[in-house]
Amino acid sequence: MENKYLIIDFDSTFVQVEALDELAKIVLKNHPKQNELVKQIEQITNLGMEGKLSFAESLKRRLDLFQPSEEQIDNLIELLNTKISKSILANRNFFQQYKQQIYIISGGFQEYIYPVVKESGLAMSHILANQFLFDQNGNYLSYDKTKPLSQTGGKIIAVKQLRLPGEVIVIGDGYTDYEIKQAGLAKTFYAFTENISREKVKKLADKVMASFDEVISNI
Repeated sequence: MENKYLIIDFDSTFVQVEALDELAKIVLKNHPKQNELVKQIEQITNLGMEGKLSFAESLKRRLDLFQPSEEQIDNLIELLNTKISKSILANRNFFQQYKQQIYIISGGFQEYIYPVVKESGLAMSHILANQFLFDQNGNYLSYDKTKPLSQTGGKIIAVKQLRLPGEVIVIGDGYTDYEIKQAGLAKTFYAFTENISREKVKKLADKVMASFDEVISNI
């Protein structure tokens, strides 16, 4: 790992699920149109992950359909702690050993990402994500639209700002992860398929990784 940096996606990579989709299920639990709305949100997620919908539009459309409270995010964190990808959980020592060379870059939200990844030794400064805006009672207001990761091409902006001084390897399941390499900011893109396999993304990858053990053996 000398002079190498890993950029790892959160949803369907560090964890087994798409966190915003799971948060929607929590928020809409007693909604009369729960199933219809959750399905719509999942469809929007998939369009964005396949590069068929801009990320900014995908994020806005999903959060227009549900507004989470701080309490509901706490419930999500409890769930996500049980959904860490098996091979990542098994390699927690690797994360702790190389914590200065690992970044989680996600279009998700730091309020639930950091509490899940901190047990692997990563500092808040190594989590680049979005941020919710709540009122004083913990009710949803909006999200910070000035954050790079709320915008289309946000992962590219975030990696540029890091100015990493070595070889960059990107690991993720979505098109926005590939875009980092496409922009010339990473040497290698590994499509991570332990949780979900997207054909379009696999075709764009340097290699397909079925587990984090495979990632470690290739770096």
